[in-house]
Amino acid sequence: MLSQLQHKDVLMYLAAVKSFARRVPPSIVHVVDDGSLTPEDRVLLSQHVPDIRFHALVDCREPGLPTGGTWERLTAIARLSQTHYVIQLDADTLTRGPIDEVKNTVQANRAFAIGTRNGQEIEIARELAGWTRASAGAANHVQVQAEIHFDRLREAPTLKYTRGCSGFAGFPAGPGKIELMRSVSAQMQELIGDKWNEWGSEQVMSNLVVANQSAAMVLPHPDYTDCEKLQPDTTRFVHFIGTCRFRNGRYAEMINRLVQDEKI
Repeated sequence: MLSQLQHKDVLMYLAAVKSFARRVPPSIVHVVDDGSLTPEDRVLLSQHVPDIRFHALVDCREPGLPTGGTWERLTAIARLSQTHYVIQLDADTLTRGPIDEVKNTVQANRAFAIGTRNGQEIEIARELAGWTRASAGAANHVQVQAEIHFDRLREAPTLKYTRGCSGFAGFPAGPGKIELMRSVSAQMQELIGDKWNEWGSEQVMSNLVVANQSAAMVLPHPDYTDCEKLQPDTTRFVHFIGTCRFRNGRYAEMINRLVQDEKI
């Protein structure tokens, strides 16, 4: 398991990793320190997460790839997953029920992504490019600009994609991820220029890397979803994106319930 972490998210991260580990115990936990973790943070994390391993941001950079945002996180994942299955887990997530789909994909060494809609599947990237080009209008977000160029990539004939969220994803053990990242990143720099360095480009790349692994899958929605689409009786894993964890007290209520009922 790997996460990129900052000082202000340490307590949230402990809730995320401990609620997840109750369902799928990780063999090793890696943390990419964004530079803000204090010595006290590291002591606290080590007390709660045995054998946790810290990585400096600067050590998780790769020539030819963007830096900043969460690119270092993805680079660290690509390196570690050459020989080990790696699950990327954001600090603003909570596991609130059985997640057998995740356990099964890990055991089968299959990639997974958390989707954004019901019935979502892995798609053909160049087909998505045509659809996005026709519907994007004046949208200038890096995700849109990257997607409309998928059919211009050298990998286009076989490239796959899904509009997942990089906050929770599974990367199977095996080679080729860094090479794919370098190739696509270099081409995107040529196609959309500095836009490729904006926040959000790493999520596009994460989705590409996951989708192009053998037998990749999108986790069922809304069993796995974000807090805006949370279904209390159905959702077993929730990603509290943006500011929604600060509304209505639902996030704090869920943590309190996990502490009381599952002793995380």
